[in-house]
Amino acid sequence: MPELSRFLGIVIYMYHRDHAPAHFHAEYAEFEITVDIESGRVTGRFPRRALNLVMEWYSLHKAELAADWNLAQNRRPLKAIDPLE
Repeated sequence: MPELSRFLGIVIYMYHRDHAPAHFHAEYAEFEITVDIESGRVTGRFPRRALNLVMEWYSLHKAELAADWNLAQNRRPLKAIDPLE
């Protein structure tokens, strides 16, 4: 699972050749969510504060996530994305 970013105990990653729609995964402790890149719809459970951080990061990097999704679909190396500061 290629890691895209890591910040404040949250790990963001994306699988190569994963199923549509375009999305990324986030883990925090024992929690995991999937976030749809186009709509921002979240599936799974996350503590509220960690979820807010992921969604803030997502809003800043939506275009980069879409570009990485295209790379992943073609089994190309993904580009790291800056963490939330």
